[in-house]
Amino acid sequence: MTAQTDTPGTVTAVYKVTGMSCGHCEGAVSGEISELPGVSSVKAVASTGEVTVVSATELDEAAVRAAVDEAGFELVGRA
Repeated sequence: MTAQTDTPGTVTAVYKVTGMSCGHCEGAVSGEISELPGVSSVKAVASTGEVTVVSATELDEAAVRAAVDEAGFELVGRA
């Protein structure tokens, strides 16, 4: 999936993350990704492994991967 522009100045991307199993996992992943520059919202869903990120510009996947790694999970790639 490619990033989608929802409104002027925002980009929405969906990533696939493995290892999340509960609300605490969702919070850990969301917390780390939300610290990336330009991120305005993050919604992680453990049951699907999908993390939806809204940001001002396209995010560097390596930065997203590092944030997910810091939370203790693995970024598979774009959903």
